[in-house]
Amino acid sequence: MKNLHLPTAWMLAALLLFPLASSGSDSVALIESSGAGSVNWTEGYIEAKGIGAPPEKYYGKPNARPLAMRAAKLDALRNILEVINGVRVDSTTLVRDFTIQSDLIRTEVEGMVRGAQDVDTQYMSDGTVEMVMRVPLHGGFSEILLPKDIQQVGSITTAVAPKQDAGIYTGLVVDARGLNARPAMAPKVVDENGQEVYGSAFVSREFAVQQGMSGYAKAIEAAEKNERVTDNPMTVKGLKTEGPGRCDIVVSNADASRVRNAAEHLSFMKKCRVMIVVD
Repeated sequence: MKNLHLPTAWMLAALLLFPLASSGSDSVALIESSGAGSVNWTEGYIEAKGIGAPPEKYYGKPNARPLAMRAAKLDALRNILEVINGVRVDSTTLVRDFTIQSDLIRTEVEGMVRGAQDVDTQYMSDGTVEMVMRVPLHGGFSEILLPKDIQQVGSITTAVAPKQDAGIYTGLVVDARGLNARPAMAPKVVDENGQEVYGSAFVSREFAVQQGMSGYAKAIEAAEKNERVTDNPMTVKGLKTEGPGRCDIVVSNADASRVRNAAEHLSFMKKCRVMIVVD
């Protein structure tokens, strides 16, 4: 009789384990919370929640819900703008710095916010509405804010002859765990002498705008398997961060040399095939 219950026990064990595996995969996304919103650096979007209620005199009337939805949307848009202003463009500059300096950029950013998409709306029993709205981090937003010195890059040839054992690498993974590193739209990787290994001078604008200059993850395994770096990425360890924003990663001169000697390093950098792992 005991054997009859064995398959059932295995099924129950599988059902218990499956949700744990699923929730574990969600935990590798790098999500930076800010006020009533957040930046998902792994998936590439900014979102915020808004809460709205109808004026008291409209309680119980047909137009109560539309008024509450409008109030929730306006609140969500205000919160998204607040989150956006705190996004790091590079190690020294926030989006807020650009919008203060340029009326044009401020107008363009506000236009992007007005185009935010409603991704979740909840209707509460007390008549209030909670609405989550989202703006992509890439595309038009990146076009506005990425450094203007990032230009289209044509076909490039490797300046340094590759070592025979270097292999053909398809991307770069920078392990910056334990360094209190922070994500940014335009990060840099430099060697111990301060010479740039990866940054705006290495990428083509079309790729930087479409997908960002680098992807971010919280787990090294997730970064190495990310489709951005495809099948055979090179992994290097960060030594420390540079800059007030802690967004630029310093790697050893030996690792910098490995990157520079990789047979296809200029090609995968042009296409922004870089992942950075932070805590």
